[in-house]
Parts: sequence; C-alpha cells; structure tokens
Amino acid sequence: MDIKDALTTLPQYVLPQHTLSKLMSYITHSENKSLKNWCITTIIKHYGVNMDEAKEQSLDAFKSFNHFFTRELKPEVRPLTAGEGAIACPADGSVSQAGNITDGKIFQAKGMLFNTVDLLGGDAERAEPFKDGVFATIYLSPKDYHRLHMPLTGTLREMVHIPGRLFSVNTATTRSVPRLFARNERVAAIFDTEAGPMALVLVGAIFVSSIETVWHGVVTPPRAPSVQSWHYQKKAPSLKKGEEMGRFNMGSTVIVLFGKDKVQWDNEFKADKLVKRGKMVGKVLV
Repeated sequence: MDIKDALTTLPQYVLPQHTLSKLMSYITHSENKSLKNWCITTIIKHYGVNMDEAKEQSLDAFKSFNHFFTRELKPEVRPLTAGEGAIACPADGSVSQAGNITDGKIFQAKGMLFNTVDLLGGDAERAEPFKDGVFATIYLSPKDYHRLHMPLTGTLREMVHIPGRLFSVNTATTRSVPRLFARNERVAAIFDTEAGPMALVLVGAIFVSSIETVWHGVVTPPRAPSVQSWHYQKKAPSLKKGEEMGRFNMGSTVIVLFGKDKVQWDNEFKADKLVKRGKMVGKVLV
C-alpha cells in the first residue's frame, strides 16, 4: 500500500462512518438560509462546479444544500446518444475501471478484485447472468451532476439493498481497501433490456446521506441489518434510455454490469476517462 494512500485510508477503519453520515445528512438537509448558502458557495468555489449548466442558478432557488447537490441540469447540456443499440453513459464523472468480468470477478485496482456475487448481495443466482460479462465503474466527484440515468431502456426486475460500511470511494481508498465496492452499503437495480439483464449498482460512501430511486423514493436510510430485496413481476416500472433512475444525496459511485457477449464498450471508455451523462459509451451486440 502506498504511504500516502495509507494515511488517507487507515483512519477510515475506526471512524464512526454511519454516525458521521447522519450528521452530514442533518447539515445537507438544513433549510437554514445562511448555512445552506455558505455550504453551496464553498463547494462551488472549492470544486469548480459549473453552474452555467444548472437549470436553477440562484442560491435562493435551492431550499437546502442537498437540493443544490442533486440539482437538475438544462436539458440541452446533456444530449442523449440517439444511435440504434447505443449505450448511454449513466452519469457524469470519471471512469474508475471498465472491462471484462472474469470468472465472476471485477477489477478494482492493481492487485485487487471483488466478486459479483458479493457485490449483488450474496445471491449466486442473481449474479449468474453477469458471470463473464462486462462492467464499468464510474466515480462521481463533488463537482459532478448527481442524478443517474438509464444506459438503455429497461424494465425493472429486482431492487436489492445491501447494508455495509461507508468508506470513501475516492482514488486513494479504491487503491487501498480490498473489496471496497462489495463492502460499502449499496443499492442494486436489475433491469431486463434489449441487451439482456443489466445491473446498476449505486454504491454509498462516507457522507452519502441517502440513496434513492425514482420508483421507490429513498431506499436508505433507514439502514436494515440484512439484505433486503424487492421483486417487480407485476406492474414493473419501465424506464426509457436517458430517463432518470435514481440519485445520490451526496456523491459516490455507480457500477454497470452486462452479460457475456451482450455489449461492447467503446475503446475510449476506460480508466481515468472523464464522462458525461448521455454520451455513447458502447453498443449492444445482440
């Protein structure tokens, strides 16, 4: 482990991660005008948030810091790829990793892998369709747009909430904490699409006060002590490509999974690539 990464990561093992996240939730949802305006202004300046893209630009338009953090963008700033079989990027951010799932394992960082079964809540049957497929891990930084959108049109099959830790998901922690994305709290949504099953896994992190989806609302908190799943055989929600499917109330990571020989990522869709929601990142092969 790199010394600098270790100094960043090791204290997180002993921090009261969930307590700190509850405190952050209180702050980010506060409607105290002075507090929320100070928080918004600080983040805009520190991270260089591009407010020209926001649908609402006045601080007074946001009732809380979280309202700002999950701000809506002007429709024209994120055009949706229109090509037949084109896969749309689900989020603004940077690609942490993208590639093949080998023997049910996903590459996290040099020397570290994690298991799709663990990622999806410990159910081998749920993970089987993705065994030798492809994955992409996209990190959303504090300056990014924090709503998540559909890469393809899909009908929801199942949603799973998996409780866990709340390590940071920044680059240093990704390089240092084994099985990071299969340890942190997360919500997995599995859809049936033209490319077969597609999983979108919304991974929580420290200071991520909640994860929500458009069909369920806030999934967490509260935090259940064990894995919970919801099945949607009847009246299953269907979402079109490009439609919003969920959001992070504070930032984190989304992991996309497809099955074997179903899709192909673009050559430029690889680690450290900056991406924007709606851009073409691959194509359907079937």
